Amino acid sequence: MTAPALLVMVTAPDQTSAAAIGRALVQEGLAACVNLVGPIRSIYRWEGAVADEAEYLLLIKTRRELYTALETRVRALHSYQVAEVIALPIECGSAPYLHWLAQVTGAPGREPS
Repeated sequence: MTAPALLVMVTAPDQTSAAAIGRALVQEGLAACVNLVGPIRSIYRWEGAVADEAEYLLLIKTRRELYTALETRVRALHSYQVAEVIALPIECGSAPYLHWLAQVTGAPGREPS
């Protein structure tokens, strides 16, 4: 059985920052894969004003049990005072992909490749 998986979404101010965060998470085994999407346009309220900025979106695939460590690491690497780090459960997916995800993130009983 495959460990429960998550899709974690994080926004970053630029491609360099996004790539640095993504690379660290994969190198440290906290994520199996990180896709960078962007630039995207984000409209949000911050410090009493509406901001309209270009950002990059990281789509991070990981195991549920790694979420706390992943969030802690993202927050340490991130330049934002309040970094967006939100997770959605992966309800269904390709069995070989989910097996690989568990394997490369060191699920118990699995050897990282």
